[in-house]
Amino acid sequence: MGESNHPDHTVLARRLHAYLRWRNANARHPDVLAAQRRERARIRSQRQQRWGRPRPKAA
Repeated sequence: MGESNHPDHTVLARRLHAYLRWRNANARHPDVLAAQRRERARIRSQRQQRWGRPRPKAA
Protein backbone atom coordinates (compact mmCIF):
# COMPACT_ATOMS: atom_id res chain seq x y z
CA MET A 1 0.00 0.00 0.00
CA GLY A 2 1.51 3.29 -1.14
CA GLU A 3 3.34 4.99 1.72
CA SER A 4 2.16 2.52 4.37
CA ASN A 5 4.11 0.06 6.52
CA HIS A 6 1.28 -2.45 6.08
CA PRO A 7 1.35 -4.97 3.22
CA ASP A 8 -2.39 -4.77 2.50
CA HIS A 9 -5.74 -3.41 3.69
CA THR A 10 -6.55 -6.53 5.70
CA VAL A 11 -3.46 -6.16 7.88
CA LEU A 12 -4.08 -2.43 8.27
CA ALA A 13 -7.71 -3.02 9.30
CA ARG A 14 -6.65 -5.67 11.85
CA ARG A 15 -4.09 -3.34 13.40
CA LEU A 16 -6.60 -0.48 13.55
CA HIS A 17 -9.17 -2.71 15.24
CA ALA A 18 -6.57 -3.95 17.72
CA TYR A 19 -5.62 -0.35 18.54
CA LEU A 20 -9.27 0.64 19.00
CA ARG A 21 -9.85 -2.32 21.33
CA TRP A 22 -6.79 -1.31 23.36
CA ARG A 23 -7.80 2.37 23.40
CA ASN A 24 -11.33 1.59 24.59
CA ALA A 25 -9.99 -0.71 27.30
CA ASN A 26 -7.49 1.95 28.47
CA ALA A 27 -9.55 5.10 28.07
CA ARG A 28 -8.92 7.90 30.56
CA HIS A 29 -11.68 9.11 32.84
CA PRO A 30 -13.48 12.20 31.47
CA ASP A 31 -12.64 14.15 34.66
CA VAL A 32 -8.92 13.54 34.08
CA LEU A 33 -9.19 14.73 30.48
CA ALA A 34 -11.09 17.85 31.58
CA ALA A 35 -8.45 18.64 34.21
CA GLN A 36 -5.70 18.29 31.59
CA ARG A 37 -7.56 20.66 29.24
CA ARG A 38 -7.97 23.23 32.04
CA GLU A 39 -4.27 23.05 32.90
CA ARG A 40 -3.25 23.56 29.25
CA ALA A 41 -5.63 26.52 29.01
CA ARG A 42 -4.17 28.02 32.21
CA ILE A 43 -0.64 27.75 30.84
CA ARG A 44 -1.70 29.28 27.51
CA SER A 45 -3.36 32.20 29.29
CA GLN A 46 -0.20 32.83 31.33
CA ARG A 47 1.78 32.96 28.10
CA GLN A 48 -0.99 35.00 26.46
CA GLN A 49 -1.23 32.42 23.67
CA ARG A 50 -4.28 31.11 21.90
CA TRP A 51 -4.17 27.48 20.80
CA GLY A 52 -0.48 27.20 20.03
CA ARG A 53 -0.20 30.22 17.77
CA PRO A 54 3.18 31.94 18.08
CA ARG A 55 3.22 35.22 19.96
CA PRO A 56 3.33 38.31 17.75
CA LYS A 57 6.78 39.86 17.77
CA ALA A 58 7.12 43.30 19.34
CA ALA A 59 7.98 46.03 16.86
